[in-house]
Amino acid sequence: MKKLFVLMIVLVLLAPAIGVQAKTYRISVSQFVEHPALDAVLDGFQDYLEEQSVATDFRVHNAQANMATAGQIGSQIMGEKPDLILAIATPSAQTCAQALKKAPHMHKTPMLFTAITDPVGAGLVPNLTKPGGNITGVSDALPLEQHMAMVRQLVPGLKKLGVMYNSGEANSRTSVMLIKQAGAKMGFEVVEATVSKTSEVYQAAKSLVGRADAVFVPTDNTVVESLEAAIKVCNQTNLPLFCADVDSVKRGAVAAMGFDYYKHGRQTGAMAVRIFNGADPAVTPVETQKELQLHINLKAAKNMKVMIPEDVLKSADKVYR
Repeated sequence: MKKLFVLMIVLVLLAPAIGVQAKTYRISVSQFVEHPALDAVLDGFQDYLEEQSVATDFRVHNAQANMATAGQIGSQIMGEKPDLILAIATPSAQTCAQALKKAPHMHKTPMLFTAITDPVGAGLVPNLTKPGGNITGVSDALPLEQHMAMVRQLVPGLKKLGVMYNSGEANSRTSVMLIKQAGAKMGFEVVEATVSKTSEVYQAAKSLVGRADAVFVPTDNTVVESLEAAIKVCNQTNLPLFCADVDSVKRGAVAAMGFDYYKHGRQTGAMAVRIFNGADPAVTPVETQKELQLHINLKAAKNMKVMIPEDVLKSADKVYR
């Protein structure tokens, strides 16, 4: 009996060396649309977990900017019975949260949202500091007054700012409200151009020609997916285009003061690891990413007739020439 006990102890100690595997976490991902910023979030999330040696089984779903598809994905994920749900962008988070409420067998499954401007306004959590349920995450809420100050500095005669967005996206509605508040303080008017799908972006951009002195695109998934359509109009008409996400600058926007969405994904990954280690989402505060980056595209600035002051150029984190 004593020998058997000793043998059992030895086997336990040798378990890692003879191939006993740690738990593999099934993670179901609902991403609303493919574009560089949201893709970077997923890359950062996956890379962080890999670096932390977390064994994962990812099930990645993309709604291609279709709300009905996002709803179907939410229901499909409930059938996958994951250990964690990752929802990237507001529409996907809302549909997953709704599906989660309707699935009693999933009531303890944690869900993390990421790349979401207003989690409270979107109905995901009642409180940022104490979410209170099994949903929490990382918000990309932007200090839009700083963005507007940048636009005002680069377009000194700004009187009317065109804002392109999908009015069906809760995060975009919140952003436009904040932009209007900033405009009221800084002395410019907001001219809205709304879309409901990506195919409408080109016409929305054309509608701002002659009605706006510059164009701003918030972190709106529908517009950002078809940003090239807006860039084409702005290049043809010398209408300066600015964005809230830095990934859009290399695509042809003049400038953006935004987050590094890859880091945003890594921050969400760190939250996932804490939850896997026993943290309770109900008392895990919603986080935000603090550090901003300034990216400038000199070719776009030239095309759209924007003069970039030397001091602004020197302060940029990234310059595309």
